[in-house]
Amino acid sequence: MAIKVSNKLNNAFEGALAGGGDPATSPLYVFGPFLKLIVVAGVARVTFGASVWLVIITIMVVSAMYRLVMKWVTDGSGGSGLSEEEFGSWAVKINAAITFVEYTLTFLVSMAAMVTFIADRLPVLNSMIFGIQYRTFVAISLSILTGWLVNRGPKVAARTFGPATAGVLVLLWVMIGATIWQRGFQLPDFNLAAFQGEYFHFTLAGYVRILAVMTGIEVFANLVAAYEGTDEVRSKRAFNSLLIIMGTTAATMLIVGPAILDIADPTNYEVSVFTQTMDVLLPSPLPILGTIVGIAVLMSASAASAQGLQNLALGLKKRNYIPPNLGQQNEYDVADKPVWLEVGIVSLVFLLFGTNEETYLALYAAGVFILLSMTGWAVTKRLIRQSRENFTIGKALLIPGTTVAAVLTTGATAIIFEERFFEGAWTYLIFIPILFVGFSFSRSMLGEPDPVLDYLGGLDTALLAGFGFGQMAPATVAVDGTSTAPPDITWDPEPIERSHWRTEHETINKIAVLLDGSVYAAQALPAAKRICRATGASMTLLSGVKSYSHGPQEQFNADLAAREIYLDSMIEQLKADGFEVYKAVRRGSIAEVTQAFVESAGIDLVVTTTRGKSGEKHWMSGGVSSKLMMRLDIPVFLVQGDQPKDLGRKPERMLVALDGSIASEKVLPYARTLGQVYDSELTLLSVPQIPETENYRAPADVVEHLRAEAEAKMKDFLDAVARSLEKDGLRVSTLVKGSRPATTIVETAEKDDYCLILMTSNGRGTFDRMIMGADSERVVGSTNRCVLMMPSRNNH
Repeated sequence: MAIKVSNKLNNAFEGALAGGGDPATSPLYVFGPFLKLIVVAGVARVTFGASVWLVIITIMVVSAMYRLVMKWVTDGSGGSGLSEEEFGSWAVKINAAITFVEYTLTFLVSMAAMVTFIADRLPVLNSMIFGIQYRTFVAISLSILTGWLVNRGPKVAARTFGPATAGVLVLLWVMIGATIWQRGFQLPDFNLAAFQGEYFHFTLAGYVRILAVMTGIEVFANLVAAYEGTDEVRSKRAFNSLLIIMGTTAATMLIVGPAILDIADPTNYEVSVFTQTMDVLLPSPLPILGTIVGIAVLMSASAASAQGLQNLALGLKKRNYIPPNLGQQNEYDVADKPVWLEVGIVSLVFLLFGTNEETYLALYAAGVFILLSMTGWAVTKRLIRQSRENFTIGKALLIPGTTVAAVLTTGATAIIFEERFFEGAWTYLIFIPILFVGFSFSRSMLGEPDPVLDYLGGLDTALLAGFGFGQMAPATVAVDGTSTAPPDITWDPEPIERSHWRTEHETINKIAVLLDGSVYAAQALPAAKRICRATGASMTLLSGVKSYSHGPQEQFNADLAAREIYLDSMIEQLKADGFEVYKAVRRGSIAEVTQAFVESAGIDLVVTTTRGKSGEKHWMSGGVSSKLMMRLDIPVFLVQGDQPKDLGRKPERMLVALDGSIASEKVLPYARTLGQVYDSELTLLSVPQIPETENYRAPADVVEHLRAEAEAKMKDFLDAVARSLEKDGLRVSTLVKGSRPATTIVETAEKDDYCLILMTSNGRGTFDRMIMGADSERVVGSTNRCVLMMPSRNNH
């Protein structure tokens, strides 16, 4: 489903292969639950054809509706962008919530159908151990493998899963050809009796069970931005891609469907009805090859849903609808956390409810039709609005058709919910409000997105395929669908009120060094000695000894005595080297002890390592160094300890990271002080808000212009800060570069050999830090350089 826009699609067939994996696989699994219902009830001969024809009509009407969407929305945000423009931000959050659920259900259904195909040839997988079928463990294992492959980036995913869609298209047309060759051209009957008496319920219920053939149809509206050519050419190619896939699906339903009804036994729970039909219609070894193709493409559909979730997370992150941690990209430039979350949910569901795709199909279709109905009403509303503003006969004639599409999809949604409400559809009434509230909460915590990024659509939002989401700024598309100029955006990286941090000095008279008796904590001492020599500060060796209510007092006393002896030995060495040094041992955790001691003793700087007794970095896992950021108002000098020979090295060059905010300038007084006492060169670094990427829905020249403007404004800000530091005789340079703050800071420090990084932390509390994340944490977790971190929690 997910497409890299940097590799543009050249024609409709490429688009069909890129986005058609989900809808193309649907004939492989929708007939099973459909036939089980009507055959067991004894109504198949009356209702089968009517249900199939209703689906074909739905495909035709919805496809025609999406032709309009593709003409109007060419930026890759598809029906979701249209819905937002017509209905507002609530539609975005509803759309995103349903999309998240749908991606997970896509993964569930595709993976469940895949293990069904495997079990068709290996029936032993239907056996049980500890009350769980072997196929469940196969499904969980393959889910983990799929997540791992997808999280290794789009190139790996494309090479692994790319050929599968072509394979299933060949399989379906081979089945169509074999059916016509052996059985002639027989279309299902459209029996009007299917809409009378007791048959009516089964006709609608059957219709609901095969509506899953519609899943993924909206992918092609999201793919418009991925084609070469003008807006008109791209929209036409996207629609032709839709016709290739949905035409194949419709032909399979009409031609192969009756053969499946005649040949397959839906009460045979060991072999799926599609496999049974393949075994009869195709000569050996084609049925086995068909099974292999089916397995490959169903795994591909699962992978595509995971890729779609990655891109959904990136889009939501850029608009502050989810915590930054969830949208954080890994070394392969993809958001891996949402995929592992999806795999975890899927694995748990498989363990609880099994791997029968029929269990999830109704839920699968329900969410899709909510999205389709929202798009249908948005299209109708836009047509009515356009007709009022500029009436034409053509627009007026389109309104009844789109209204039919909206009514049809809304009616299908209502039928699905009524039919399967107590079989799981009710869960939407729980999941959607929860996700809606979550998106709203994140936005309230993080604030409105930057207007420039909102205009650009954010990184990778044009890539949102499948049930994709992409927020479209109203100013970017006119009523008639034509692109407009960027919004009038004012950049103000330099605060209107100049911060007092630019001119203040901080004197470092007292420092505290945190020691726990381990060799790793002691690696903080060389840096502490260097600071004391340069500033003339005194040093206090601070340690905390925990006592446990369930432990003996003797043990605590022994620990306390051992720590005292250890610190005394350190003090003896330090005094011999000419340092003014003291010790303080307190009962409690080191974070609590440090907070209390800093406040009572007037400490100016805390020096500690990012490693505890285990030797592992503990910043990201909530260790001492991260806890200090939430408790202290003074800076913490973090020693990494990865390069012992450099621990006491004089910092000839220091890198100061600033983001244009007043809060980030809180570190400047310490940069000034250390720069003066060490006679160090300071480099002020800032990362513009406009990433260096081509994956935007906006024209390349517009992106380049906005990037250049952002760089220029940020350079002006840094130059202003530099002038205030140069007045004190400091050597200062400025640097504006990069796309991602944490990555840019770490790479710059390593490449240009900066000994010390100075920056302000986000300074949030435990919950906020865990949920919202921070670039400062990622810097500390990734670099091997020392970092002076200034808390900003009291600076909002």
